[in-house]
Amino acid sequence: MAGRPPGWLKGERAQDALSDADALARLAAAKDAAEAANEAKTRFLASVAHEIRSPLNTIYGYAQLIERGEGGDATGAARVIRRSAEHLAHLVEGLLDMSLVEGGALRLTREAIRFPEFLDQLIAMLELQARAKGLALVLERPGRLPEFVHADPRRLRQVLINLVANAIKFTDSGTVTLKVEYRNELATFTVIDTGIGIAPEDAQRIFAPFERVGGPAGERPGVGLGLAITQALVHIMGGDIRVESAPGEGARFIVRLMLSQPLAPPAEAAPEAGTVTGYLGRERQILLVDDDAAHLAMVRGLLEPLGFRVLTANDGVTALALAAQVQPDLVLCDVMLGAENGWDLAAQLRARHGAAMRIVMLSGEAPQSAGTPPAEGPANDTFVMKPFEFTVLLDVIADQLGVEWVRVAGTTVPAPATASATPWKLPYTIAPALAAHCAEIERLVRIGHVRAIETEIDAIAALAPEAAALADQLRGALDSFDLKALANLAKTVRADAA
Repeated sequence: MAGRPPGWLKGERAQDALSDADALARLAAAKDAAEAANEAKTRFLASVAHEIRSPLNTIYGYAQLIERGEGGDATGAARVIRRSAEHLAHLVEGLLDMSLVEGGALRLTREAIRFPEFLDQLIAMLELQARAKGLALVLERPGRLPEFVHADPRRLRQVLINLVANAIKFTDSGTVTLKVEYRNELATFTVIDTGIGIAPEDAQRIFAPFERVGGPAGERPGVGLGLAITQALVHIMGGDIRVESAPGEGARFIVRLMLSQPLAPPAEAAPEAGTVTGYLGRERQILLVDDDAAHLAMVRGLLEPLGFRVLTANDGVTALALAAQVQPDLVLCDVMLGAENGWDLAAQLRARHGAAMRIVMLSGEAPQSAGTPPAEGPANDTFVMKPFEFTVLLDVIADQLGVEWVRVAGTTVPAPATASATPWKLPYTIAPALAAHCAEIERLVRIGHVRAIETEIDAIAALAPEAAALADQLRGALDSFDLKALANLAKTVRADAA
């Protein structure tokens, strides 16, 4: 130790103590961050529960009424259930859209909607929830509202449902009112309740993500994301939202939005073809593969009355055995089969029966998270995302099997045929890539993946300057949400480019 300055050991020990203190401080900071993240996750789950509770309660309530024979108008109840289920599906996707909201990339649609009918449907969806709490749900609107206004119906519905459902939740007695005013294309929606009210210091905090006020945690679960999403959507639609309230005096949420009227009433949609009651030709056999018994029963109940012979399997072994026995014309296979993978089962079926076997994959997850299909999969792979409309499933079946439907009016609708040549003069060198993009657009239309469709259209526009006109027409169909026309156009172009 010769040559060391006096006190060096004491200095080193002090330095070590500082290092230990820094390490402890970092550990404490990491612990606090982990606890904060865990608390945020708990609040997030509670918020998601709040967001899905309203439409889920409507479905559950009406189902119980129908089951007990107290549903009254069963057709009307079914419409409310369907609208609530559609809202629930949209809401799940809306939660995923929060990242787009934060990035300023959320895209709105602009449709002409029947304004009075839209409001009536909204009240019908929430009336059962209010009645269950003994509350009166009132719609106040002027005697003369425009029949049509331009809006994004999905986002406008989401905003109003969030506010009205929130008012119902925080009102224990009295009335919840949705008051609608319209003047000079400015629509004002005021949601008024006789509930517990909001303290002044909480009036802005309630719009922050994951914040919850109005009682002990768990007493009135939710709030956290509902108002945050609502405020973001209102701002994106170019409007404003504010709250007026005091503790014990209820609350008034006021939303103002510009909802312009069409210059002329939109053309009436062509009458829909009659309900499908069967199909022409020989009996077709369909194999359903899903580990959810309720889903199997539901799809079977839809298809058997149309004349299909339907076989069901809840695992891969049973599916392979049935396929070997009956050689089905079409297989509808879930992607997630418990511990098994639907894509692997599809590969085994094709290995045994050839690449021509028609297989449609079903999944409750979006394509990006539903596993990866084998690279060697044939071109007739089709993906349908749950929940799906029955008409969508029938379109897919018609496309796969080439059947002609028999409809209630006695008319038949042939399977889609190859369309005529496209009017665009496009370089032959881009034909393979163009056909591939159009085939992908057809697939994405079937699952309703709008953002991915936009990406495919942009890719078409980038193929060559001559493709710009085609991309504009595809984009126009997408902007008006005419997905059927979009799919037909993509199919026409693909057939011509092949």
